[in-house]
Amino acid sequence: MKIINRVDDLRDLVAEARKAGKTIGLVPTMGALHPGHLSLVERARLDTDLVVVSVFLNPTQFNNPEDLRTYPRTVEADVALLEQAGVDIAFVPTVEQMYPEPDERVFDLGNVMRVMEGEMRPGHFNGVCQVVSKLFEMSQATHAYFGEKDFQQIAVVRAMAKQMGFDLEIISCPVVRESDGLARSSRNVRLTPEARRVAPAIYATLKASIDFARHHTVQQTVDWVTATINAYPEMEVEYYSVVDGVTLEPVSTWDDSNYIVGCITVYCGDVREIDNITYRKVVNPR
Repeated sequence: MKIINRVDDLRDLVAEARKAGKTIGLVPTMGALHPGHLSLVERARLDTDLVVVSVFLNPTQFNNPEDLRTYPRTVEADVALLEQAGVDIAFVPTVEQMYPEPDERVFDLGNVMRVMEGEMRPGHFNGVCQVVSKLFEMSQATHAYFGEKDFQQIAVVRAMAKQMGFDLEIISCPVVRESDGLARSSRNVRLTPEARRVAPAIYATLKASIDFARHHTVQQTVDWVTATINAYPEMEVEYYSVVDGVTLEPVSTWDDSNYIVGCITVYCGDVREIDNITYRKVVNPR
């Protein structure tokens, strides 16, 4: 595995690979790697000839300076994991390499970047678009891999790639969970023992809501999920939105869309956990 810190070195390596007709799989990460990230690497290895994993804690997507300060930093361990996973290139740039000049670009992608996380974390998705567009261009990726835990982020990245004309395939990969159902996240290491004990109730409640929804309205389901999780003293729902899985527009009835997803953010103590559940997905409806 090659460990690359300079953008020019990455450009040279991927240009050589593309000239040889190779496909390039990109897995963008912010480090603090866990099995969820490694599942993306595994998929990229199956699909592509050259796997590039970026490890870069992007400051422009943090609207909360405290969140940036406390985000886990484990670069040496991350690089060791990537080597064991068979990655070809670990791209570990500095902020100065990624942003030699301030990135003043402002993206307007419509509703997908305004609702839910976009509303709660102003500027977050603009920062995501800044860094991901840079990584797409620098890596010359033919495929890029993202985890479905960050459901809204995938919709935003797809919209950005379409708007900017990137010629690559964006592949979403299933959520990887702990044995008790908690979605794997770099932030999980910050959970207190009490919060970690109750956090699996987020996904347990989402799963139970599928049966609940069969006999209740969308709003009743939202209210039930929210009340069930809020019954735990250690947890507080920031929002629970049931939306069209493509446009992220809210739905009011279960017949409003062929693809309906519930997206939730919960504070477990001081740690913000996100997750989602699919209520309806009809492929190629007649």
